[in-house]
Amino acid sequence: MSDAPFFHEASGTVRFWVLVDGQALGASVSRDALHYRYRPNVHGDEPLETFRDNAAEIEAAVRRRLAQGAREPVMLREHDLRAANPQAPC
Repeated sequence: MSDAPFFHEASGTVRFWVLVDGQALGASVSRDALHYRYRPNVHGDEPLETFRDNAAEIEAAVRRRLAQGAREPVMLREHDLRAANPQAPC
């Protein structure tokens, strides 16, 4: 895909696209959800870096939400990310 993920300062979210059935679908995840799910003990973490480090898991969460009937753009929340790996610390 040509559109790279980016951090949208005004909304505090990383905005990105996931390829589903050959179509790029928009999604976003908040800085807070990324921080609390992936780097709860880090101060000053970069949301875009955290997103990139966990992109496969985050994109899988988007696909799950779409399969459950969510519509574009998909806004992931902290509980969507926890569902991706129930053994991970919250």
